This record gives sequence, C-alpha cells and structure tokens, in this order.
Amino acid sequence: MKILIATPEATPYIKTGGLADVTGALLKEYTKMDLQPSIVLPLYRQIREHFKLADTGHRVAVPMGNRTVSGSILSHGRSAYFLECDEFFDRSDLYGTPGGDYPDNAARFTFFARAALEACIALRLEPDVIHCNDWQTGLIPLYMKTLYRSNLFSRTATLMTIHNLGYQGLFDVSSLPLTGLPAEWFNPEGIEFYGKINFLKAGLVASDSITTVSNTYAKEILTPEYGYGLDGFLRKRASVIHGIINGIDTDEWDPFKDTFITAKYGATDFSGKKVCKNDLMRECSLSVHGRDIPLLSFIGRLSAQKGLDILIEAADDIMAAGVNVIILGKGDEEIQDNILSLARRHKGRMFVKIGYDEAFAHRVYAGSDLFVMPSRYEPCGLGQLIAMRYGTIPVARRTGGLEDTITDYKPLRGSGTGFLFDDYRASSLEDCLGRALCAYMDKQRWRKLISGAMAQDFSWERSAKEYITLYADAIQRKRG
Repeated sequence: MKILIATPEATPYIKTGGLADVTGALLKEYTKMDLQPSIVLPLYRQIREHFKLADTGHRVAVPMGNRTVSGSILSHGRSAYFLECDEFFDRSDLYGTPGGDYPDNAARFTFFARAALEACIALRLEPDVIHCNDWQTGLIPLYMKTLYRSNLFSRTATLMTIHNLGYQGLFDVSSLPLTGLPAEWFNPEGIEFYGKINFLKAGLVASDSITTVSNTYAKEILTPEYGYGLDGFLRKRASVIHGIINGIDTDEWDPFKDTFITAKYGATDFSGKKVCKNDLMRECSLSVHGRDIPLLSFIGRLSAQKGLDILIEAADDIMAAGVNVIILGKGDEEIQDNILSLARRHKGRMFVKIGYDEAFAHRVYAGSDLFVMPSRYEPCGLGQLIAMRYGTIPVARRTGGLEDTITDYKPLRGSGTGFLFDDYRASSLEDCLGRALCAYMDKQRWRKLISGAMAQDFSWERSAKEYITLYADAIQRKRG
C-alpha cells in the first residue's frame, strides 16, 4: 500500500502541537510495517535551517487567480518531501504571530494543497491513499474530485483527519478565485460556511473517509456543543466518521532510556522519579523547605480551549493547597500575561516558561507528580498519555480523548489511572485536584496509581493498524 501523508507539520521536522507528533509517528510506524509511506509538508524556514535537504530537480507550478506561483520539491531521506515557496513559507512562524493569523493563509495553503498533488504527478508517486490532516490540507480531497479528477488520482482514496474541529480555515469569499474551484462549490452543501470559504469543510465534503482522534470526540463533534457549526453537516456523513485514539512514540517517551532526564526508571522500580523531581525543582528554583510538596505541571498551548481560563481562576486556591506548579507553553498573549503575573505573585512556588523546549518538557513529565489538563474540549490529547508513561498522574476534565484514555480513580477499589471532573468550572477543577492530593498523601495508594498508569499501552502500533484498515476500506469503495 502506497500512503501519502499530507500535513502542515510533522516531527522531527516542525512542530507546534500534537498534530506533528501524530503524523511523524504514523510515518515511522508505517515504515516499520513494511508499507510504502511518504509525507509532504511546506518547506518552512525552520526546516531549512535545521535539516540538510536534497533538491529532487522537480518543480511545481500552481495557478492562483491571475498568476502562477512556482516552487521546488526538496526531499529528506527516502520518504519526506517539502514544497519550497519562499513567498509563502519563509517566515518566522507557521500560521501566524501571537498577534493573529497571517492574512494570506488562504493563499499559502491553497498553494500547498495544489502543489502536493502536482508533486505526486512530478514524482510519479501514485499513492493508493492520501491521508489529509486538518484544514491546511482540506482542499486536497476536493481538488481530486474536481480539477485533478482526470489525473493519476482516479484510483486514489482520501482520508481526512480532524485533529481539532475548532480550527477550520475560514476565509473571505474573495479568496475563491485563488483556489481555482468552480463557483458552484460555494454553497451550503459545498465549501460555504456562513458566507465564508471553509477549507476543512472542503475536505469533509470530498474525502472518502473521515477520522478524528478519539472515540468520544467522534461522537462529540456531531453535537451543537462541540460541532462548531458543522455538526449538522457531519451528522449527514456519520457513516464514514471513525474515532482512532492517538498513540505516542514509546521510543522517544520512555523513562527507562530517556537521555533528557537525570535518572532512569521503569514501572517496577520508579525510585529514579524522585531524583528527577528534586533536580527539576532545583532547576526551576522551587522551594521545598524539606517537605514532600506535590509538584503539579501543565505543558501545552496557552489557550482557553486547554482550560487555562479556569486554571488561572483556580490558581491562588491551588497554591494555597500546598503545591508547586510548573507551566510550559505559549499561546494567547492575554493568557500568557496572566500566567506570568501569577508566577511573579507566587515566586519560588510557581515556574513559568513561555515557549516550547523539548528537553525541558521531558524533565517536566518525569519530575512532576500531577499533570493537569482542564480542557474545555480535547479531541485526544497527548500530554496525558506521556504523563502516564512517566508515572505522572493526570488531573483532567472528562471530555474527548481524556475520557477515553484516563480511568477515574476509585479509592474504595484502589483502581484508576488519574482523576476526572465533569463541569467546566474552576471549583470543579479544585475539587478534583483535592481528591488527587488526598490520594497523594497515602504513599501506598499513590505507588499503586503510578504503577497502573505506567502499565498502560499507548503505543502507535494498534492505532496504525486501525488506520490501515480504514485505508483499505476506502480504497475498496473508491475502486468499486
């Protein structure tokens, strides 16, 4: 099976969030399975600066309105391809700055979508399936049904993965000529969405199969609360919507052999975790005063979707409960400012690092006792999977993939892998954390919790096999 993964980001090349982990891991897993996978991304400035790429000698030319935009196809290894267009991708950030999205994102990812198909033609890739990811690739399935219908894609199936329905790629109708799509596609059953063009909807309209990244989220997006205006349309396509839980790279995220952490440890002997915690607190200048103070951490995008608003509201009460806190991430400027203000107020008890630091993230996962994810919604979430792998117990809202992957702790049974709460309120988060801190005080129970969490299997092998099954089904339906 020849598989092309089209994505705006993928590890190890470029990452802003979990999407990169997913696509990079799938490429790696498919290679292990002896399939024929390849991946295509925009050539961002950061990729050019950190990887030595080869010029394939092929170029692409993409009609865009009244002009044609050209680019080159570069490669890394045997399976990664990059579409070079400095006008669109030679920038400091991927999608925008903290002040907002780039105003020409419609043009940038129109180019990427068509250039990806032009690259298939130039390189003679002839994929059996193209796996598209998020709105930045949403035009690809629709192009294959329209402008590229008579090309080599007549037998190629498409699968569209929704990593987060909250990001749909909405643009003014004035961008329609850039896409080259026939005007009749701008209608409520097509790519129109409340008077705008919706790039993600284009992929959902035209793809042969649709997935999202957990079973619960696959159901949630069919409801008005989580559907972001597309729930009615998605209910019409419910028969081809599937939930496949994300995995993690268990080679990269392994406390037994992690080169970023001070002391290695495993599920049967996690004494090294205490060493990691002590070193992390010293690194972050957190005071302990000789007491066993629980260490709570957050790693992720600093946005309301991730529950930062209720975390900020609860922060003073959380600190009063006697915990130390580490926050790593970047995102909304107002939220960043509020968190930095909290850190100044609780100096020596709270440490904040704005940005993303891979090595530091490993140390935080290994050295923390608790990992908080109070998300308003969470399609899957990778943080809780990594945290459990490192024996760090998640405290999370019962939504999406968090509900699918965390078993709420039952003290009478002594069973569970974390702590869940339902209502999206600061008080609910505080109550849930209170339950966790009570369990933390009982060292025998806490050791059992850690062992149970670390025993969970979140490897990519199972998920990759589920994707392969869906690919095969989509290919069979495509070819009749």
